Amino acid sequence: MKQPFAWDYYSDQPAIIRDKALKRTMRRSALPSLIKTFLIALMTLPIALIAMPFLGRRTITGEHFFGMGVNLDKEPNTTPYLIEELGVQKLLIRIPLWEMDRLNDYVTFIRSFTNLHITVALLQDREHITSLSMTKDHFIQIFEALDGVCHTYIIGSTINRAKWGFFSVNEYLDFYAVAYTLKQTRFPHLKLIGSNVIDFEYHFSAHTLFNLAKIHFDAIGSLLYVDRRGAPENSQMGFNLMGKINLLNALITLSPKTSNELIITETNWPIKHTAPYAPTSEHECVSEEDYASFMVRYHLLAFASQQVSCLYWHQLIAPGYGLIDNREKILRKRKAYEEYKIMLSHMSDATLVDYRHTSDTHLLRCSTPRGALHITWNLTSAPIYHYKDRA
Repeated sequence: MKQPFAWDYYSDQPAIIRDKALKRTMRRSALPSLIKTFLIALMTLPIALIAMPFLGRRTITGEHFFGMGVNLDKEPNTTPYLIEELGVQKLLIRIPLWEMDRLNDYVTFIRSFTNLHITVALLQDREHITSLSMTKDHFIQIFEALDGVCHTYIIGSTINRAKWGFFSVNEYLDFYAVAYTLKQTRFPHLKLIGSNVIDFEYHFSAHTLFNLAKIHFDAIGSLLYVDRRGAPENSQMGFNLMGKINLLNALITLSPKTSNELIITETNWPIKHTAPYAPTSEHECVSEEDYASFMVRYHLLAFASQQVSCLYWHQLIAPGYGLIDNREKILRKRKAYEEYKIMLSHMSDATLVDYRHTSDTHLLRCSTPRGALHITWNLTSAPIYHYKDRA
C-alpha cells in the first residue's frame, strides 16, 4: 500500500493518515456522497427501528455458524494443524490487492486447507479504488486462480474508515460493481459479500443497502466490533449487541439490494500489554481472561439472535488480538484458544431452543444429539455448559 496509505504490520491494518490536508481535501470532494448517506439514513433507519419487532427469526444452526480468520503471514505451515485441532470448519483468508505479486503464495496457502469452506476477503487500497480497470484485471486473476477452491468473496473491507482508502459510500459502490459485473458476465457461481461497514455506524450501512447502483449483494458483511464498550452485553446509544444485530437485520430485510443474510466478517477484543500489536490504545485492551470470556459470550449472543448466519473471529494467530500469540516465533495458545475449542465441541451441532436473561443471568438453551444443552453466564463469570436428559 502506497503512502500516505501505509500498512501497519504490527496490527494488520492501515496506519492512521497523518496528512490532515489530504483528508480535508478528499472529504470535501466526497461531500455529495456524504450528504446522500445522511439523507438515506434519515429516511431508512427510523423505518428499520419500527420494523424490528415484527421481523421473524431465522433458523441458524451451529453447523455453519462458527468461522475463523487466518493469515498467510502468520505461521502458514503450522496453521492447518492448529485449525484441525480447533475443529472449526469455515475460514476467512484475506488477500490484499496490493500483493498481487504473491497471488501464487495465497493460492498455495488456501489449498493447504482440505475439506473446509473458505471465504476470501479482497482488501482494497487507494490505487484499486481509483483505478477500476486494474481492479477488474486483478479480480479476474483471483477468481480464475481459485476456481474450484473458493466461490465466496468479501468485496472490500472497512469502507467507513478513510485509512482503508474509501472516502465515500459512492466510491465503495463503484468498487463493488466491478466484482458484481464480473459475476453477471463471467463468474455466475460466485457468492459476493458486500457492505462491510465497521462498528455501529449504520448510516453508512443504509447507504450501501438503499441506492440506485446496479448491484446486488448475496450477503451483507459487518465488522461488528463492540470492544470499545467493554463486555458484549453492554449497550451503545441504547443498543446492546443483539439490538445492533437486529437493527442491521431490519435494514437488510427492507433492502431490495441484498439476499437476507448477515455475516459478521470480523470482530475481537484487543489484549492488554501487547503494544504495538494491539489495534487500539491500551485503554480499550482487556486481559486474556476477559478476552476469552467476552469472545464466547459474543458468539452465544450472536447465535441467540438467530440473525447471523456465520461469525468469523479475527483471528487465529495475532499477538495483539488473536487466540494464539506468536511473538518471537514461539506459539503460545491463549486461554481463548481452549475456550473456543470447548465452545465448538458443544455448539457445532446445536439448534437454538430459546434464550432468556435477567439483569445478571443469561441462559441459552439448545438441542443437540447429546441432549438438551443449557449454557449459563453472568457479567462476571465465563459461560458454563451442562446437559439435561443426556442421551
